Amino acid sequence: MLRVGLTGGIGAGKSEVSRLLVECGAVLVDADRIAREVVAPGTPGLAAVVDAFGEEVLAGDGGLDRPKLGSIVFADPERLAVLNSIVHPLVRDRSRELESAAAEDAVVVHDVPLLTENGLSPLYDLVIVVDADPATQLDRLVRLRGMTEDDARARMAAQATREQRREIADIVIDNDVPLEELERRVRDVWAELVRRARQSQDPSQE
Repeated sequence: MLRVGLTGGIGAGKSEVSRLLVECGAVLVDADRIAREVVAPGTPGLAAVVDAFGEEVLAGDGGLDRPKLGSIVFADPERLAVLNSIVHPLVRDRSRELESAAAEDAVVVHDVPLLTENGLSPLYDLVIVVDADPATQLDRLVRLRGMTEDDARARMAAQATREQRREIADIVIDNDVPLEELERRVRDVWAELVRRARQSQDPSQE
């Protein structure tokens, strides 16, 4: 098994790269999706969040009001740390469960938005960083996700810098390119991941 950490700044196109890797044959462990699952209605995770932040972070349907919670934690690093201390252990445990179910020769891609910020690179055999110019990220967030420019800049500023992400990367996928070119680059990376996975099973394969 090859354990790959995949990360990138908001708006860099990490989700598109993870989708393409799955099409190639990767087993995806999506930290964002798991983070939503572990605080779904009726879960101990949601109860812990409500204990920490109050009933005002609940939506009318009893689920988590993510915009409300986001407005609290993104403006206050201490509150963000509290949220992370609740959610991260739950995500870690669920991620391990999903990974353990994969085949021995699988390429398991862990899609982890805050991999750099949380110092998680040692957990993986290699780290892929999806990179884009900050101007590209800003444009995508405003044009495609409907964020205000101020909100987009705040979200970007709350993450690691482009340089910090690239420092931990074993492979960088530049995504200031059309989709067709990105697809070609991901296929090339996939070929390398398969080669490494086979070598990890049989070190004699060079």
